[in-house]
Amino acid sequence: MKLIARLPRTPQGRALLVVLGLAGVGALLWWHGPDWQAVGDAFQIVSWRWVLVAIGFNLLSVLVRALAWRTVIHQAMPPPHPNFLLIFSAFSVGLMANATLPGRVGELARVAVLGRKLPGRRGAFATLVGTVFAHRVFDLVPTVLLVVAVLATAQIPHWAITSLIVVVAIGVGLFIFAFMSARHFRRSMRLEGLGPFRRVMAMAREGLGVMRAPVPAAVAATLQSLGWLCQLFAVATAMRAFHIHQPLAVAALVLVLMNVATILPLWPGNVGLLQAAIALPLVAYGVAYGRGFAFGIGLQAIEASVGIGFGLLFLAREGLSFAILRGMPGAVSAPLAGEDEERSGEPVPERERERVSTT
Repeated sequence: MKLIARLPRTPQGRALLVVLGLAGVGALLWWHGPDWQAVGDAFQIVSWRWVLVAIGFNLLSVLVRALAWRTVIHQAMPPPHPNFLLIFSAFSVGLMANATLPGRVGELARVAVLGRKLPGRRGAFATLVGTVFAHRVFDLVPTVLLVVAVLATAQIPHWAITSLIVVVAIGVGLFIFAFMSARHFRRSMRLEGLGPFRRVMAMAREGLGVMRAPVPAAVAATLQSLGWLCQLFAVATAMRAFHIHQPLAVAALVLVLMNVATILPLWPGNVGLLQAAIALPLVAYGVAYGRGFAFGIGLQAIEASVGIGFGLLFLAREGLSFAILRGMPGAVSAPLAGEDEERSGEPVPERERERVSTT
């Protein structure tokens, strides 16, 4: 008899699967993890003043990256544009979802939160998905700069070199794809008689419109790079908080590896895997594995503090619950299928008519 394993379809079943996975990770860390006594000792000597400074840099990073997303959005759709508070709110909710849920649910969560504030705009959800993709593509610029700096100045584990090459290669490929697919909303025409899929794709391509606007693209890339620079300073100050006195090049190595370790969260935050990815390279710099693991725990908490804190605040402000947050991908999929076109009984303005590129 042939058995076919299926994923649970009910929310309770999926929650149970996540809990069992976390329990397995916890058991593995307990029996084969670091010296937990050393981890506890590392937390006893933490300088909380530097922790607060690291949180401040992390907050600044989030603000700057939200500004970058606003720049992308302004090139993706005509006025009126959502104000920065709405964009920052959606961005924070997305960060919280990425930190607390498996997968990259946060990218769709910010689309769902912001899309709710754009009633009557045809194709708004598809366009916002395109803006999220474009926003992430601009991470390639600081990533390449960091990887080059790390390769030139830091001791990189052999296992990490291959990962970095693959990440950069994929990033370059996605950047080229985004550039070739982008179409600015001003260079468009009405869609007549096209199916839902082609309409969605046309609006998603408009979300990539910033790729065809050199000055806004440069602004978005610069803001993303400044956001990463703030993250680098956050890592460096967090190292000082744990009395790890190493040059900025080591902080850059930590930042690169932690981003590689969280590209695809198989469980919330990839807790355990992230700490190991940070602690192992630090051993080469004379940092005990236990202290490095503790630093990884603290660093992940610092990185998540702003996103979770503001995410919960804005989630409550939007009148949403964490249970609704888990269902955000479904909240985006229906409008993407074209259902949002009829959700408003008001006529759609002429400038919001369906478009497709003329080139």
